[in-house]
Amino acid sequence: MATDELSSKLSRRLLIEEGAEDPVAVDVQNASEEKPSSVNADSELGAKLVRRGELNEGLGEQHQPSLKVFNPYTEFKEFSRNQIKDMEKLFKTHDAGKDNYIDLMELKLMMEKLGAPQTHIGLKNMIKEVDEDLDNKLSFREFLLIFRKAAAGELAEDSGLGVLTRLSEIDVSTEGVKGAKTFFEAKVQAINESNRFEAEIRQEQEEKKKQVEEQKQRRTAFKELRSAFK
Repeated sequence: MATDELSSKLSRRLLIEEGAEDPVAVDVQNASEEKPSSVNADSELGAKLVRRGELNEGLGEQHQPSLKVFNPYTEFKEFSRNQIKDMEKLFKTHDAGKDNYIDLMELKLMMEKLGAPQTHIGLKNMIKEVDEDLDNKLSFREFLLIFRKAAAGELAEDSGLGVLTRLSEIDVSTEGVKGAKTFFEAKVQAINESNRFEAEIRQEQEEKKKQVEEQKQRRTAFKELRSAFK
């Protein structure tokens, strides 16, 4: 049955192409009423194809995701490496979901552990004060902004963020280059800041070398002890 119907359709198409028979007009209104989802899908596909054509011809602008990498040590130069590491440790401790964000519930638990529970509105206001991307949670960069504001004296002592920085036991009292009164003092302070940064890196490298050396010594001692029992 299906073969006869297909054969009939092919014969009719040949007659139309040879001009022996006129094509029959299709009722567009009834067709659209019968298959509205198909029309919508065709329209969406058509829009995508037009968009793709514009991009290929250079007429449209293709949006690329930001490739900017956040480096806390270069962006927050007013803090030492040790201070930033302490802040990072505090951040990771309270990032219970391990998604590199502190959301409202995690901030609530954090403030409770610090002994300063906040109301729901208070927690939302804490996030809002440094939430630059408006995603209602704190990234590590936004977390560092809290301590930057505290160091600059921009937080009220009785505010939620003020209490957070005070109870976190991270000392952010060091003044940065912005606190220098003259250009010369600023230059000297910038040099000192750079020297301190390099000294901290050297200290970390020395500590790592010392740990590696201690591990080697322990392995050697273990091998000597094991050979003595053979």
